[in-house]
Amino acid sequence: MAIAIPAPRVKVLGVEAFEQPFRLRMPFRFGVITLTEGLQAIVRVRVRLDDGREGFGYAAEMLAAKWFDKNPALSDAQNQHQLRKSIEIAAEAYQAAPSCTAFDLFADNYRHQMRAARELDLPALVASYGAALLDRAVMDAICRLVGASFWTAMRSNLAGMAPHPIIADLGQFDFTTFLAGLEPVRSIEARHTVGLVDPIVADDQAAGTRVDDGLPETLDEVVAAYGQRCFKLKVSGDRQADVERLVKIASVLDTIAGPLHVTLDGNEQYEDVEAVVDLWSAMEAEPALQKLCAATLFIEQPIKRQVALARSIAPLARYRPVIIDESDGELDAFVRARSLGYAGVSSKACKGFYRSLVNLARCRLWNAEGDGSYFLSGEDLTTQAGLAVQQDLALVALLGLADVERNGHHFIDGFAGRPDAEAQAFLRAHPDLYEEHNGRVRLSIHAGRLALDSLDCKGFGSAVVPDLASTSAMPPAEWPPAAGGRRSDQSDARR
Repeated sequence: MAIAIPAPRVKVLGVEAFEQPFRLRMPFRFGVITLTEGLQAIVRVRVRLDDGREGFGYAAEMLAAKWFDKNPALSDAQNQHQLRKSIEIAAEAYQAAPSCTAFDLFADNYRHQMRAARELDLPALVASYGAALLDRAVMDAICRLVGASFWTAMRSNLAGMAPHPIIADLGQFDFTTFLAGLEPVRSIEARHTVGLVDPIVADDQAAGTRVDDGLPETLDEVVAAYGQRCFKLKVSGDRQADVERLVKIASVLDTIAGPLHVTLDGNEQYEDVEAVVDLWSAMEAEPALQKLCAATLFIEQPIKRQVALARSIAPLARYRPVIIDESDGELDAFVRARSLGYAGVSSKACKGFYRSLVNLARCRLWNAEGDGSYFLSGEDLTTQAGLAVQQDLALVALLGLADVERNGHHFIDGFAGRPDAEAQAFLRAHPDLYEEHNGRVRLSIHAGRLALDSLDCKGFGSAVVPDLASTSAMPPAEWPPAAGGRRSDQSDARR
């Protein structure tokens, strides 16, 4: 039930950042890179409410290389320093801000965050990252202090969402009524990602390359183990290679009984809309892809962000809806994309949960006007077990989405280096979302679905906070980031 209290004013008293290294159980190829290892960022904020109560809030997210900024000249370490710098910019601004509502903390600092990032030549997606983490941590702290779940807090508008100059296109939109009408879903379809080097069947695995940890590795094993019916298929920009690989994928997906849902993710691998139309035309002409084409719901960000919003997407949109993902760098990106024929936008917690809610409000408003059918799609950035995946799931559940891409459980082994006691605490607090398998706590997917009831707990989607006693403090961002360091494998970018 909604809490009948006004949105509290909050003062950020302190921000701490930590990070945790991890290795992937299997390599993950997207766009032009193949990941084998990474870092997870964890932030802890201390806040004081206007009634004097003080407490902590938490958020976690991968320090992802080659997504926020895909410049091939930058190493993974340089990408990670960019994201650390974004956290530092937001932390300094939030601690300097006066007491205000959680939404005003975000909105009043938005232009400063973007401007400060531009002055350092940081892309807009990088700029959004630091504020996105801090906003989640602040909201988590508020939820814990008032004893409310994220769903209850947002439906009661305890964040204080209201019209603001940074979202002038929404005018005097009634956020309080809009938020009160949201009905969080209690379970959700998990959309499995098929990366560009993922094995489809056992014959795709060279001798001696199996992980053999008891978890599925090939696509046909994933289907058998999890019963999934929703899939996100990566395409590389090479039409012939993509069609051949999709035919192989279809040989597995065609065996699934019942409804099948597919999305295509171009990961900015195409130079223009005509190249994507050529791919789709080749797919439709291939008899072995008829069921897969019919099951395809939309195409995600196929064109490079530098040119994706420079011209109309209409030649492709006549076949399937097209959404933006990497082009969603600034708050008005979806507005600009709509004018070019895009129908949707991704929701990713790493871009900010307020952005997702603002874009959902836009969809509701535009759809009510009868001007097309606009939507959000839940996408992943290899969210890890624990706080990261739960906060993103809490968000997409609040948005009422039917499915969400989930890939962290497949490419990362459970809690991946986090303390065993922490993993067990999450299992006890969220027994519907996790299960123990071969002595490791992992995400639980049955009949292709994730159960979300336990996310309705005090806090932002998690009854447990990270154990930071043995977690390393995040080092200061090197600025400018030193040249050199490991670069993600790009040797097979067009294979």
